[in-house]
Amino acid sequence: MTTAALPIFPAAVAGARTARPRWEHPALAGLLIATAALLLWDLGASGYANSFYSAAVQAGSESWKAFFFGSSDAGNSITVDKPPAALWPMMLSVRLFGLGSWQILVPQALMGVATTGVLYASVRRQFGPGAALLSGAAFALTPVAALMFRFNNPDALLTLLLTVTVYCLLRALEGAHTRWLVWAGVAVGFGFLTKTLQAFVILPPLAVLYAVCAPTGLRRRLGQLLLAGGAMVVAGGWWVAVVELWPASSRPYIGGSQNNSFLELTLGYNGLGRINGNETGSVGGGGAGGPGGAGGGGRWGESGIDRLFSGNIGGQISWLLPAALVLLVAGLVITRRARRATDSVDGMARAAFLAWGGSLLITAVVFSYMQGIFHEYYTVALAPFVAALIGMGVAVLWEERGSTMAAVTLSGTLALTAIWSYVLLGRATGYLPWLRWAVLVVGLLAAVALPFAGRAGRRMLQATAGLGVAAALAGPFAYCMTTVSTGHTGSIVTAGPAVAGGRGGPGGMMGGPGGAGGFGEMRQGGPGGQSGQGGGGQQPGGAPPQGAVPPGQGQGGMPGADGRGAERPGGFPGGMTGGGPGGAGAGGAGGLLNGARVSAEAEAALTADSDAYTWAAAAIGAQNAASYQLASGVPVMPIGGFNGSDPSPTLEQFKEYVRDGKIHWFIGQGGSGTAAGAGEDGGRRGGGGPGGPGGGTSTEIENWVKATFKESTVGGATFYDLTAPTS
Repeated sequence: MTTAALPIFPAAVAGARTARPRWEHPALAGLLIATAALLLWDLGASGYANSFYSAAVQAGSESWKAFFFGSSDAGNSITVDKPPAALWPMMLSVRLFGLGSWQILVPQALMGVATTGVLYASVRRQFGPGAALLSGAAFALTPVAALMFRFNNPDALLTLLLTVTVYCLLRALEGAHTRWLVWAGVAVGFGFLTKTLQAFVILPPLAVLYAVCAPTGLRRRLGQLLLAGGAMVVAGGWWVAVVELWPASSRPYIGGSQNNSFLELTLGYNGLGRINGNETGSVGGGGAGGPGGAGGGGRWGESGIDRLFSGNIGGQISWLLPAALVLLVAGLVITRRARRATDSVDGMARAAFLAWGGSLLITAVVFSYMQGIFHEYYTVALAPFVAALIGMGVAVLWEERGSTMAAVTLSGTLALTAIWSYVLLGRATGYLPWLRWAVLVVGLLAAVALPFAGRAGRRMLQATAGLGVAAALAGPFAYCMTTVSTGHTGSIVTAGPAVAGGRGGPGGMMGGPGGAGGFGEMRQGGPGGQSGQGGGGQQPGGAPPQGAVPPGQGQGGMPGADGRGAERPGGFPGGMTGGGPGGAGAGGAGGLLNGARVSAEAEAALTADSDAYTWAAAAIGAQNAASYQLASGVPVMPIGGFNGSDPSPTLEQFKEYVRDGKIHWFIGQGGSGTAAGAGEDGGRRGGGGPGGPGGGTSTEIENWVKATFKESTVGGATFYDLTAPTS
C-alpha cells in the first residue's frame, strides 16, 4: 500500500493541515446535529430513568458531601455502588437548572454527541472525511448507543472516555508525543472513576501497541508509558485516596462493599467478581450459581464466543460487528507491508487498525466469557470500536477496489451485513416485516452490482455504494427509532423492540413474541413484565403496567419530570421498559430493579416536619428508597444499598439513629397492591429479606421495626412511625 494508492489518507503528521473539501464542514455539522436530534428527541419520556442514580443526583444537588462521595441520599448514609464521576455532570446540571428528567439526561445526550465528534476526529486524521462520516453515522445509529446516551447509567461517560483514550493514543503515536500519551492516561483514570476496572480492559493492546510502534527509542517509549501510567494513577486515584483516608465514621458507607471499603468494592463486586461470578454482595450471595447451560454464565445467561450475537444482545450491538471483524482483517492485510514505526502514512493506518481492533477484540472477549453480572447495555462500550473499523475498513477497500480481492471482500462484507440484518430483524416477531426483506434484497443486489457498477460510470458507482450503505444501516436505524420512541426506566433496559428468547441476564430476556407494526409500538419487559403489543402499554383490564409512571409525572410521581408513564399519545407505551421482575405495585415498595409508585398521601407524610430529621424515612433497597426520595425531595435512607444486601446500617446503628430522632418513618415491604421485590438474579425476594452476606442485616432491622413500632397504611404503602413505639 502506498500513499498514492490511498489519496483519501491525509499526511499522518500534518493531518490537521490537510486541505478540507468544501462539503466536509457542512457534512460534519449535519452529522452532529442529527446525532443531537436523535439523542434529545422526547428525552423526558423516560422520567427519572434509573431512579437509583437519579436519587444520587438529587442528593448531590443538595449536599456537596453527597456530591463528592456519590451518596444515595443527602443524609449521606451510603453511596451508590460505583465511583461518582458519571454522576457529577448530572449533579451540576440539576444544581443549575433544578430537578427533572431533562436536567438529568441532557448531559448524557451531549456525551453521545461528543463521542461522535471525537470518533470523527480520530478516523479523519488517517482515513479522510468520508471514512470519518461513515464511522460517526455507524456509531450514532448503534441501537445500544441510542439507548445509553439517553439514560443515566455510567456507561455513557465511560464510552466517551474510552473513545478519547484511543484518540489520544493515536495522536501520541504520530510523533511519539508524550503530552498526548499522558492525556490518554488521564482519560483512563477518569474512566476508572466512572466504572472502575472496566476502563482498564483496553489498556493491554494499547500499551503494547505504543511500546512496539512509537517512532522513538525503546527507553523513551517505556519512560513515556510510565509517565502515562502515573497520570492514570493520579487522575483515578486521588478520589480513592481521599475516601480510604477519610474516617469511616464521618463518611457514607461504600455501597456494594461488605467491609465499607472502596478497594474491596473495586476488586470484588465491581472487579474480579464480574469475571468469575463470585460477586459478594450481589443478591443471592457470591458464586455464579443457577442454570447456565453448557457455556456457563449462570443466572446471567450462557457465556461463550456467540454471546454478543445471540438473542436480544445481538440487536443491541452486532448489526455491524461481523463486518467490523472482516474489515479489521482486511485492513491489517492491506497494511501488512507498512513499517512497524508510525512515522509514515501506512504505519499510522496500520496502527489505527491495531488500536481500534485490539480494543474491540479484548472487550468482546471479556464480555463474551465473563461469568458475573452481565447486561445487554454493557455492549455500548463496543460501539465506537465497531464504528471506527467500519469507516476505516470501507475506506481502505474502496481505494483498493481495483483489486479483485478487495472488490470481492467489500461486496462480501456488504452481503454478510445484509444477511445478518435480516436475521436480527426476524428475531422480533412481527416487527416491520417489509424492512427485513427490503434490507436483504437491496443489500444483496448492491453487493452483487458493486464490482461492476464502475463500468457504468461514476454516478452509478456512487448510487450503488449509497444503496449498500443504506441497506447496512437500515436495520439499526429502525431499532434506534423504536428506542427513542419509547421511555425507559428501571435498572435493566434494552434498545429496540422486544425479542423472543433473548438472553444475557434477567430483565434482558424479553417477553415472548409480541406484534408490532411500526416504530415504538412494542413495550419491553423482563420476566414478570412481558412485552405488550402497541396500545397504551396497559395490562389486561386497563391496569397500568407494573412500574409504570402516571402520565405527566416522573418516576415516583415527581412533578415536572415528564415521565409520560403508562400511556403516550399515538399508542406509544412509555415509562416502562426492561425492568425485570418485581415492578412496583400501586403504593407499594417496588422490586430491587424498579422503583415504587408513590401516592400523594405518602409524599405528604414524608415531607411533614421533614426538616426535623436527617432522613424522612428508611426503606430496604435503594430503588425503593429512591422512588420516595425523588417524589418527596427529602432524604430517604436506602437500607442495604442497591440490593438491600449491604450490611449498612447495622441493627445497632439503626437503633441509635432512631433513639436520636434522626429517622421519622420506616417504609415496609408489604402493602396494598405491592409486588414482591426481586433481585438482580431474577429470583423473588420473600419475606425473609434480601439475600447476600449483608441481607440478614436488612431482615434484622425490618423484624425489629415490625415488633417495636405500630404499622399503618399510608396511600396503600405500609409505614411505621419510628417516633411512636407500641410500648
